[in-house]
Amino acid sequence: MSASIDALRKDGPIAETLAGFAPRLAQQQMAECIEHALLDAQTLVVESGTGTGKTFAYLVPIVLSGKTAIVSTATRHLQDQLFYREIPLVRDALQQPVTVALLKGRANYLCQHRLKNIADNERDLFAVNADLEQVKAWSLQTANGDIAELDNVEEGAGIWPLVTSTTDNCLGTKCEHFDRCYVNRARRAALGADIVIVNHHLFFADLVLKEDGFGDLLPRATAVVFDEAHQLPAIASLFLGTNLTGGQLRDLCRDIHNEEKHEHSAIGALPDTLRDLEQTVRNAEKSLRTQAQRGALVDLEDNDRCQSALLDLQTALQACESIMEQAAVAGPGLERCWHRSVELQDNLQQLLEREQSDYVRWYEVTGASFRLCATPLEPGTVFRQRIGSDERAWIFTSATLAVGDDFSHYLNTMGLSGAQTRTWESPFPYATQSLLYLPENMPDPREPEFTPRVGDLAYSVLRASGGRAFLLFTSFRALEQARSLLAGRLPFPVLVQGDAPRNVLLEQFRARGNAVLLGTASFWEGVDVRGEALSCVIIDRLPFAPPDDPVLRARLARIEETGGNPFRDYQVPSAVIVLKQGVGRLIRDSTDRGVLVICDPRLTTKGYGKIFRRALPPMPVTRNFDDVARFFDNEDSGD
Repeated sequence: MSASIDALRKDGPIAETLAGFAPRLAQQQMAECIEHALLDAQTLVVESGTGTGKTFAYLVPIVLSGKTAIVSTATRHLQDQLFYREIPLVRDALQQPVTVALLKGRANYLCQHRLKNIADNERDLFAVNADLEQVKAWSLQTANGDIAELDNVEEGAGIWPLVTSTTDNCLGTKCEHFDRCYVNRARRAALGADIVIVNHHLFFADLVLKEDGFGDLLPRATAVVFDEAHQLPAIASLFLGTNLTGGQLRDLCRDIHNEEKHEHSAIGALPDTLRDLEQTVRNAEKSLRTQAQRGALVDLEDNDRCQSALLDLQTALQACESIMEQAAVAGPGLERCWHRSVELQDNLQQLLEREQSDYVRWYEVTGASFRLCATPLEPGTVFRQRIGSDERAWIFTSATLAVGDDFSHYLNTMGLSGAQTRTWESPFPYATQSLLYLPENMPDPREPEFTPRVGDLAYSVLRASGGRAFLLFTSFRALEQARSLLAGRLPFPVLVQGDAPRNVLLEQFRARGNAVLLGTASFWEGVDVRGEALSCVIIDRLPFAPPDDPVLRARLARIEETGGNPFRDYQVPSAVIVLKQGVGRLIRDSTDRGVLVICDPRLTTKGYGKIFRRALPPMPVTRNFDDVARFFDNEDSGD
């Protein structure tokens, strides 16, 4: 008998410890499957529907196995949840003396060197002075330096980049605070722990950079578990390529300026060199902004203005590198800035090289900055090269990895050929507590009248549901158009992505009880609203990636070159996985009820619509709005 199944039975130790715990067959089967994968050092890819209890399904066998493990999840919030609540509960219930460490990225820990530098220049910091005072007071009492401890300063506040370090600006062993560094303390604790909790961004950043400390974790771990593993392809693509941003260059200039005040290289040409670099960064941004917001660098080769701006940027960065080599002898801060300028110059050189057959080079302009990227066409190939073919268990789990029972798209994308796969459906009663509405006579999504029709349809559905809905869009343009169509018409609070931080919008949505929230990509996943406050999810169209995306175009071309069908093999399965994430917002608990509305007529008019429909939960389907009205009427009457 499996030890994991015993632990998760109705009379097992988890049930005895956790009030309200309900044993689930799918959870027990998944735990047993992971138990075998850990024992045999297998690669296992698991789709576990919402409500299966996948967290305990992987934690129980890990804790019982006695193996050293890295558990990587999607966000810092989920890290905290695992570290402070779920792992202690499992460990205590199973009476296993495992040690656990929480390891976050550098940007989550106070840097004492940078705090000292910023404190010496307070007159230049009027915009963040109030937060700076809070940080200084907290710095005198914190034991861990985790900025999440300071509730009085918002997570996205401008003070944090100024008092935390990055791989670029960390002084390493030359820092006077090295032995007391909070990042180093966290890493030392991680090296001695049985289980280390990280997030995907940290895992991939350090897999690539192999920083001292974390670089020793992966070799000694006998198991790696990725929760919310559907996010890995995008994150792997980001970190396994080459990137350069305007923000990195501006930060370099700012840090050189601050370090010069303390270490005094006294090089007369340094201020002018920094001004030249800052100006070329601005010019590059302005030049790129005249083009599409996002595009391939190869498409700019005939654009004289953009080519000139990028070459000027390269020249200015080379000049900065040269002068910083002279300044580096003045102190460790300026020396680190010199190394950064060398690294950034190397990155820019790679990005401007035209012959990169396995990478697609592209640019993007967002807000007040830009970035240049070289992204691998096949991130799975690079991922396999990085992790090697070692004797270690690799577990990938999420509620959305497969298309039906087919994992081939995910396995190909992540380079996991030969992996074991399993699926378990959600135990929630979709058949009796939900309804899928596919409205009739909707225009093609490419027609200009499509979004206005979505707005009119949403208005009718929202009147029937009493608000309590998410409207999920595939683009900001459609969201803004729908906002203008619904504004003033609805007798419910209307919350819109971008008007406030996501966590604030969600708090308001839960508190008001009848609100309507309009969102795009960031609200399609990782959002958990249980109960009556969310009783309807309206999705405007199937979430196909934009066809003009340079990375997508290059990947589709590669598939076609190798004899595949780009639409069937890549675009459809990618969209199915995203759609499943959006649909998953509706039913979050066994007592939840709700209506899912998908406005896209292609679900019923196109052959591939069957693939999408088969991937949805087993919900009753209607084409008649009266059924939607009756669903909510029955809710009100208690039937």
